[in-house]
Amino acid sequence: MKKAVAAKKKETDGPSPSKLIDGRIKELGDWRGETLKRVRALIKEADPEVVEAWKWRGVPVWEHDGIICTGETYKEVVKLTFAKGAALDDAAGLFNSSLDGNVRRAIDIREGEKINEKALKALIRAAVELNATKKKPAKKRSA
Repeated sequence: MKKAVAAKKKETDGPSPSKLIDGRIKELGDWRGETLKRVRALIKEADPEVVEAWKWRGVPVWEHDGIICTGETYKEVVKLTFAKGAALDDAAGLFNSSLDGNVRRAIDIREGEKINEKALKALIRAAVELNATKKKPAKKRSA
């Protein structure tokens, strides 16, 4: 019982994931920060119930019934990796990276590239819907 309480406390220590993402955007201070800020806003517009997380030593993650996507920043790109991207219909052809994988797909956004906001929001909504359909039912309690 004490382990569970300690683990719970450790997760809540320090800044919230949202504050950490704010910090990353500010720390970048260039087009990558602006791009991350914009895609974050679009994700929240597409799914107002999205939950922000901070995983793998500094990667912004957006979740709703599971991971929707991550927002990694590199020197040349801001990469949105969709956890179940291979199962999503990408009618607008946004996915341009990690195309060989069986599960994930990614969108690499380079400096100066315009984001197809309508298509990105549709992709976010589709990922949320997919997560909801794949959600495991709650375990039944035995009497």
